[in-house]
Amino acid sequence: MRLVIGIWFIIINLIGYFVMSEDKRKARRRQERTPERTLFLLALIGGALGVLIAMYRWRHKTKHLSFVVGIPVLLFINAVLYVYFLR
Repeated sequence: MRLVIGIWFIIINLIGYFVMSEDKRKARRRQERTPERTLFLLALIGGALGVLIAMYRWRHKTKHLSFVVGIPVLLFINAVLYVYFLR
C-alpha cells in the first residue's frame, strides 16, 4: 500500500506541476486556459505540492486570494492524509 501511495504522490504532483505550468504558458500566449476548478481538483486529490511549486516558480495565480490561501490549505490536508495512510 505504501508503494502505491508513494507512486500516486509523485505522479499526481508532477501532473499538478505540469498543468499549472502549461496554464501559465497558455496565459502568456492568450490561448484557451485550464479552468481554475481543474487546478483546485488536482490539488484536492493529492497534487497540492506540485501546484504550489509551479504557482510560485512561474508566478502564476499568486495574486488570486483563492489560490494563495486555498492551495496551502489543500497542501496541509494532503500532508495529513498522506501521513495517515502511510502509517
